[in-house]
Amino acid sequence: MTNQNPFALFEQWFEKAKNVEEIKYADAFNLATVSENGQPSNRTLLLKSWDETGFVFYTNLASRKGQEISLNNKVSMCFYWGPLDLQVRIEGTCQQVDDAQADAYFDSRPLASRVGAWASKQSQPLKSHAHLLKRVAKEGLKFPLGKMKRPDFWSGFKLTPHRIEFMQMKDYRLHERREFARMDDGVGWVEGFLYP
Repeated sequence: MTNQNPFALFEQWFEKAKNVEEIKYADAFNLATVSENGQPSNRTLLLKSWDETGFVFYTNLASRKGQEISLNNKVSMCFYWGPLDLQVRIEGTCQQVDDAQADAYFDSRPLASRVGAWASKQSQPLKSHAHLLKRVAKEGLKFPLGKMKRPDFWSGFKLTPHRIEFMQMKDYRLHERREFARMDDGVGWVEGFLYP
């Protein structure tokens, strides 16, 4: 058992990544989900908020990832900051954020992004990019002065972690891997090291 807080370490690494010019999106992570028939899939998303209860991202609930999370809420995310030779892997379960949180974030987005959320049938077949642009123009006309409510099919998920691994790349693949596993009480963490 350890008193070390994995969220404090995440904050140190995340802040370091945000201050490296070569890292355009320090908040980018890979999210892995599993389909109903056991087929894994992954994609890159942006972290929108986090605290010691978990990591939050937003999506169209009818998208492939939204549907897969609704069937199996066990997911993993991976941050990789190449210029720093740092990687963070997080495993846990997802729960949908409440409407107030989703509304607040949706309202904070640029107008074009809000219109895009209404226009995109995320993960569905698309005739052409031009067809998407027509849908965006049509949806934009529905909301004068930029006032629009959040679509019911768009919300966020919070990943509550039960395992967080930090890896510092080293020469000759002698990487330093630190693992934090959530204790049964759901509060504390057990810390250990893993062979690279």
